[in-house]
Amino acid sequence: MTRLPETYPLATVPLADAVARQFRLLECTAAHFEGPQLFEADAGVVPGLGRPRTTARVEAVLAAFLGAEDVALVQGAGTGAIRAALGAAVTSGEPLLIHRAPVYRSTAVTLRALGVREVEADFNDAAALKEALAGGRFRFAYVQHTRQRLGDSYDLGDVLAACAAAGVRSIVDDNYAVLRVPACGVELGADASCFSLFKLHGPEGVGVVAGARDLVGRVRADNYSGGGQVQGHQALDALRALTHVPVMWAVQSQVGAEVAARLAAGEVPGVAEVRIANAQDRCLLVRLDRPVARGLPAVAARFGAAPYPVGANSRYEIAPLFYRLSGSALADSPGLADWAVRINPMRAGADLVLGILRRALAAIDSSESLSSAGLD
Repeated sequence: MTRLPETYPLATVPLADAVARQFRLLECTAAHFEGPQLFEADAGVVPGLGRPRTTARVEAVLAAFLGAEDVALVQGAGTGAIRAALGAAVTSGEPLLIHRAPVYRSTAVTLRALGVREVEADFNDAAALKEALAGGRFRFAYVQHTRQRLGDSYDLGDVLAACAAAGVRSIVDDNYAVLRVPACGVELGADASCFSLFKLHGPEGVGVVAGARDLVGRVRADNYSGGGQVQGHQALDALRALTHVPVMWAVQSQVGAEVAARLAAGEVPGVAEVRIANAQDRCLLVRLDRPVARGLPAVAARFGAAPYPVGANSRYEIAPLFYRLSGSALADSPGLADWAVRINPMRAGADLVLGILRRALAAIDSSESLSSAGLD
């Protein structure tokens, strides 16, 4: 049986701080929108802007909120944002420093398409990172904010500082992290933060590249086509949704901590081990005392759980998620496939999450008992 590795969850935002952050977002909104403009949205390649006026206003709000020099909204959600930023930064055959860990699948496709030469270093090891950065081989490093490996422990701010000290610019995948952690990549000094607004309750397909003016300007110049623009109604929809996300995620983090504590105390029979982890989204890794993990999501769905994600905290996801571990986590720890699941409370309270898990495990036990007796 494979045990869960020690995890190093990212810091969360206390509820009071989340409320303050939400209020600050509205202050930034008021600075860039007149009242009637919040009920209006345009479309098209406006002369002089190259994008809708409403989209440009939302970009200005996000830039002020994140303390970034500039922001570009792009199509393709988080994957599209990463692709746009890397496409603006690196060229085919150029070495790109990345963490020594399984690469998130959609990012691997982008790296392959760009033809960059991936050079790995263990970001958990400060000395190894410093050695890799020495010698001026790299113009850019690519860093995933959340964990690629369950045992990752690096501090993003420390990694970015080491890159900056070596004269290496940085692009951060901030998916699953923005507004859940105290500071995202661009707030910690990255040259670009890339993330999905779909994962922040926004409309499908909208992504963000926030960061240095030259990089964002290149992203915008590359995306000159009218059909590639984020239209005004999409941008405004994303901004409206974003206004309640800080508080929602602070509450979700509190619920996750409560569920973890109650599982660790033995409240649900059949649970052998639990960890809080940023395995993609912040979630609970639950190791069971028998190898029934592959079948648990479908059984939990009978009691109200979501058996698969839509966007990992998208507007569609309200029920607790019971799902397998992420592909990158399983690539690193394949032995967990039969023994562990990830659980995200989403909008639910701890009682519902624990109740679904308890009933699902009991149903599996009952089914196995009937099967062994030849009664199924």
